[in-house]
Amino acid sequence: MSNCQVFGILMMSMSDKTKQLYIETYGCQMNMADTEVVLSVLNGAGYTPTRDASAADVILVNTCSVRDNAEARVKQRISELKTHKRNNPDVLIGVLGCMAERLRTELIDKNNVVDMVVGPDEYRKLPALIDDAYAGQRGIAVKLSRVENYDDIIPLRTEGISAWVSVMRGCDKFCTFCVVPFTRGRERSRTLKNVVEEVHMLSAQGFKEVTLLGQNVNSYHDGESDFADLLDAVAGVDSAVRIRYMTSHPQDMSDKLIETMAKHHNICKYVHLPVQSGSNRILKLMNRTYTIEQYLGLMDKIKTSLPGVSFSTDIMAGFPTETTEDHQMTIDVLKHVKYDGAYMFKYSPRENTKAWEMGDDVPEESKMERLNEIITLQEEISLELNRSEIGKTVDVLVERDSSRSPDDLLGRTDTNKKTLFPRGNASVAEYRKVKIERATAHTLFGTLVNEN
Repeated sequence: MSNCQVFGILMMSMSDKTKQLYIETYGCQMNMADTEVVLSVLNGAGYTPTRDASAADVILVNTCSVRDNAEARVKQRISELKTHKRNNPDVLIGVLGCMAERLRTELIDKNNVVDMVVGPDEYRKLPALIDDAYAGQRGIAVKLSRVENYDDIIPLRTEGISAWVSVMRGCDKFCTFCVVPFTRGRERSRTLKNVVEEVHMLSAQGFKEVTLLGQNVNSYHDGESDFADLLDAVAGVDSAVRIRYMTSHPQDMSDKLIETMAKHHNICKYVHLPVQSGSNRILKLMNRTYTIEQYLGLMDKIKTSLPGVSFSTDIMAGFPTETTEDHQMTIDVLKHVKYDGAYMFKYSPRENTKAWEMGDDVPEESKMERLNEIITLQEEISLELNRSEIGKTVDVLVERDSSRSPDDLLGRTDTNKKTLFPRGNASVAEYRKVKIERATAHTLFGTLVNEN
């Protein structure tokens, strides 16, 4: 899943209480949303988040295991946390999330740093597991659920601009390279009613943008309503709140969903639609359930229905048995579609997946060469598309101060393009018009258009 390709750390602080909680979050937007659920659960048990790991009574690491380098990074971080154990033997360390489920025995039996391992469907048990750990009992809770979706838990958020809203969990697609069905379980959706109520609450709190999340979000179905119904209802809550969603699967990108996007001006004209490969042979081996011809036809349909839409995708280099010809087909898709951006990776074998049984037969050198060719081409395409924005005036949601200069602000267009501009009289959390004057492959640069 594409949204499992982002890396972040969430460290928050509030008013002082007796028990201090420190959380680091690695991985995708789903993990970020899960951290907010964990914060809510533990805040109700009397724990207050802190930015300072050395001051914490409980340290939690929320993990991702979609790719091998993500696991390696987390293992290194867990090893580094030994320092806090040495300085404070009473501190508890727990591992949460996908990696916790996948490596539960290894994390407890082979690592004397970790006191508890908690999978993504067991967060309600955290207060009890922490109590048990204080009593000297190291704990594992990693059972996957067919029903758990945390529909009744209000995530604990600390800022009022953009919010992640998890609408479904798990995945039923079983792509042969993916561990998600084994680490997050099968698909189950929240009710439309509860999601809409949460968005109402976010609007009332001043949030300006909501992103609906799921491993395969457009397969959402609560028994009565599908994802197009949900998107329509959410967009109708507040026309001043932008709505985004990710990640989609081409199989579930319906005409109804495209029509719903065209219907609402506050649904962002941005679609993340993973292609993975341009080769039908490789797509079949991946169990992606579409041909490249079907995929390209879908992209053309979206472009026709949503003028000005921007696209991003996921691309994998070096899947088992991939040939130079297969790779060239992926290059051809990049040239044909012209994505605004892409998450690009070399194949990483994951135990217990079907692809693991195929063998990792593409040499590492070939993987890197192919990946670098993909990256170079995508950078050229992104630059070309961004330069085509020069001279245009775009609507930007101001998200934060620029890290480059206190005189600048950073925001995003509804097509998900980062935009940097001088502060002028603009403020964070406002929608402002910006005239684009120059561009790089990753950022638009412009000036405020002052409206009378």
